[in-house]
Amino acid sequence: MRRTKRYKTEGANSLWNIYQTVSFWKTFKNTVIIEIGRFTPFMRLKNSLYRTFLGMKIGDQTALAYKVVPDIMFPELISIGRNTIIGYNTVILAHEYLIEEYRLGEVIIGDHVMIGANSTVLPGVTIGDGAVISAATLVHRDVPPGAFAGGNPMQIKEKPQPELSNKSLK
Repeated sequence: MRRTKRYKTEGANSLWNIYQTVSFWKTFKNTVIIEIGRFTPFMRLKNSLYRTFLGMKIGDQTALAYKVVPDIMFPELISIGRNTIIGYNTVILAHEYLIEEYRLGEVIIGDHVMIGANSTVLPGVTIGDGAVISAATLVHRDVPPGAFAGGNPMQIKEKPQPELSNKSLK
């Protein structure tokens, strides 16, 4: 189960009333920073932009690949550990707007995690240290430390042990 806070809305759907839940100017500023970051090839600069202007927590030596999209409205709810790779065109969401409510949830991605290209991480999810997420995965629930997960629906498997070469056996 994902950990999200639910907020009921009345009248039109929650996305129609978006600027009652988040400031237009905050969303505008975040969009500009994220678009700059998506195309910035320098990891230190990208991480610095996201930490300084979006309030994201990003560990040292973490790499967000080309065109990664962190949540535009609530990026401050995203925390990414050290030495982690977020693959090309991945989306990390901390919100979801539904017909009768919207939900917010913190996303916690651990240290030494690898998330493959074109994945989507939903709000309220924790991905444990050392986990590996295959490409094109919808991360809709927690992934334990050291696990391998993939698919849609996502399935969790044990992390494969590295194969020993003949040289290491001698």
